[in-house]
Amino acid sequence: MSDDIGAAAPFGDVLSASVKDRRSQILLGLDPEPATLWPDALEAGNGLPDGSLPRERAAAAVAAHCSLVLAATAEFCVGVKLQLASFERLGVEGRAALDFVVAAAKAHGLIVLADGKRGDIGISASSYAASLFGRTQTPWGDVDGLGVDAVTVNPLLGAETVMPFIEEARKSGGGVFVLARTSNPGAADVQDRELVGGGTVSDVLAGMVNEVGETGSSGIADVGAVVGATVPGHLASLRALMPTAPILLPGVGAQGGRVEDLGPAFAPGPAGGLITVSRGIVGAGTATDTAPAGAAAAAAEEYRSLAWSISAAG
Repeated sequence: MSDDIGAAAPFGDVLSASVKDRRSQILLGLDPEPATLWPDALEAGNGLPDGSLPRERAAAAVAAHCSLVLAATAEFCVGVKLQLASFERLGVEGRAALDFVVAAAKAHGLIVLADGKRGDIGISASSYAASLFGRTQTPWGDVDGLGVDAVTVNPLLGAETVMPFIEEARKSGGGVFVLARTSNPGAADVQDRELVGGGTVSDVLAGMVNEVGETGSSGIADVGAVVGATVPGHLASLRALMPTAPILLPGVGAQGGRVEDLGPAFAPGPAGGLITVSRGIVGAGTATDTAPAGAAAAAAEEYRSLAWSISAAG
C-alpha cells in the first residue's frame, strides 16, 4: 500500500475502499499445519531432491498449500491473516515460504495482516515493526522487512508497546490491531477484570485504541482492535468506546463464533468489522477430500455473503 511518489493513503481509507470494491469483510486465515495440508501441496515437499531436510520439504509444501488455498478463495476475501508462528517454526525455509505467501496474497489484491501479537518496548518494538512493515539500514544497504499491510500487537506493556508499530505502519499506510478482548476462553482471566475506577481491562484497551488511532476521510481509523467473535456480548460496549476503529473478529467457525452476532462491529460502515476464518474455509471439505478447493471456495463465498448482508442491514 505504500506510495513512492507521495504520502501513503491512511490504512483506514485503503481498507474501506478495498472492502467496498470486493464486497467482502472476510480475512482468510492461513495457519498451515504440515500434517494436514491439502493433498496436492504434499507433492511440492515430496518432489524435492533426495537428502532434502524435513524443514525444506515442509516449507515447500506449506508454500504450495497456501498458494492453492489463495487461488481457490481469494476472490471472496478482502485480505489474508497469516499466523507467523506457523511459518517461523520451520526455520529459514519457513521464512522464505512466508515471503512467498505474502507476495502471492498481494498478487491476488488482498490486504495482508501478520498475526504475531508482538509486544515489547523501545528498540525491540521498533525492530519488530521494521521486520514487518519497513526496512533496516545496514552498512551494506537496506534490508527489507516482510512488507505486510497490518499487524496484531499485544499492549500488555502499555501504550509504549503500541506506538513504535503505529509510527512504522503509517510510513507505508499500514494498520495496527491491538488486542482488546480476545477469543480464547482464558481471556477472561485478565481482560474481563473489573477495575477500581470502573470498567474492565478490555475497556481500558479499547480507550487506548480510540486515543492513538487517526481517522481518515472514510470514517475508519488506522488503529483497530481485536475482539473475539466468540464473545459477542462484549462487542457493542467496546464499539461504543472506539467508534471509528476497525475491529478484527477472530473465532468464527471452528471456535464457535457466529457471523450473525457481529452486527455492532459494522456501526461505522462496512469496513468496521473484519471477520477472520481459518479452518472454516481451509478445512471445509471432509478429512478424505482429495479436491478441497471447491469446498473452500463455497465456504468462503458463504461467509462473504452473510457478512456483507449483515453489514448492509446495520
